[in-house]
Amino acid sequence: MTEVISVRFRSGCKIYYFSPGQLHIEAGQDVIVETAQGAEYVTCTEGNHPVEDHQVVEPLRRVLRLATENDRRSLQLAREREKDAFAVCQKKIAQHGLEMKLVRVECSFDSNKILFFFTADGRVDFRELVKDLAAAFHARIELRQIGVRDEAKMLGGLGICGRPFCCNQFMDDFIPVSIKMAKTQNLSLNPAKISGTCGRLMCCLKYEQDAYEDAVRRMPKNESFVQTPDGPGNVSAVNLLKEQVTVRLDSQPDAPRCYHNCEVCVLRNGKGSRDGIQVPQERPARLVAEEKQEDFPAVVSDFHFTPPEAVSAALNGEKEEGRASRNRRRRGGRGHSGDEERSAEKKPAEQAEKQSRIEKSRPPRRRGGKKPEGGAASVAQQPKPQPPKVQQPKSQPGTGDPAAAKKSRHRGGRRHSRRSGAGGSGKTEA
Repeated sequence: MTEVISVRFRSGCKIYYFSPGQLHIEAGQDVIVETAQGAEYVTCTEGNHPVEDHQVVEPLRRVLRLATENDRRSLQLAREREKDAFAVCQKKIAQHGLEMKLVRVECSFDSNKILFFFTADGRVDFRELVKDLAAAFHARIELRQIGVRDEAKMLGGLGICGRPFCCNQFMDDFIPVSIKMAKTQNLSLNPAKISGTCGRLMCCLKYEQDAYEDAVRRMPKNESFVQTPDGPGNVSAVNLLKEQVTVRLDSQPDAPRCYHNCEVCVLRNGKGSRDGIQVPQERPARLVAEEKQEDFPAVVSDFHFTPPEAVSAALNGEKEEGRASRNRRRRGGRGHSGDEERSAEKKPAEQAEKQSRIEKSRPPRRRGGKKPEGGAASVAQQPKPQPPKVQQPKSQPGTGDPAAAKKSRHRGGRRHSRRSGAGGSGKTEA
């Protein structure tokens, strides 16, 4: 067993082992380690721990020291120099007319070496470019061509699943992926659906490949001749995830049925002829799904028992309060029960006072005369005046008073004739 610490370099997911020596280092601390390219600033991912000897790659490099403030300032200067080198390199590439895409620039911790990563379709002659960069930065220059997968790993991003790239998060090395994996998993062969951002097949196709291969070995193929609980038939579809097959029965070819893998007996796996195949009389047993009873957790409560009488009284009180609040909302105001009682007592007195005010404001009745002035509305509202009754003395027959002989006339109305005397004529005797 060898005591080591695990560290991770910049822009990488791979773990490297270094000897801590006499230092006790915890996860998350920044340390300076010795590499083949010189001293490097790295982050510890796992503190002192023992590993098997065969897991250690010789020679085992050692940790120089824990990072200090001067080391952090040196790292910041190196990062600023990387930005300047990126801009200068892009200008030089445009001046030389090279068909290459600059992806990233990394500067060593001691600023003695600058590494440029780029992508290109073919080989690029960048000898003149290296000379110009060396003259500009006075450091060792290295240009390294990478593939599109390495570019996606360095830059990072989000996949079609909405999560960060697997290669940028946890994958140490790239795994080989083929189109056969997509066919085994019954995926669409549309390149837009099974390709990642880098343009290659998605790495996640490899994750479930072993499970699919195991299911394929246990499940029958399409067009297989099988025996089911309902009779023999041919397999028309296979669902690897649910381990179910769709069978067209010989007795009902137009109504395919779905069966679990344990409900069918394979008589011929794959396409072929039925000649020489004996169909067994005994049919497989039908799978009966057991209903799982849900285990409800025991509920422990510390509440006190309340008698039913108290509960019913509380409910009645709540109902009364709700009814009172609804009545207040209908009246459009808020109040208390005492206000309601006082308002009920004042109501008859207020009505009597209101009636007296109406009677006082009403004009006196006029008997006869002109009609009251005002519009049609006022005339309709006020009662029609009646003419006063005037008692007139009755005229006696045989008197010589001509005024008394005149017939009485209703003022403002029709003339009514009075018959006087025995003759019954309308005229009085002179």
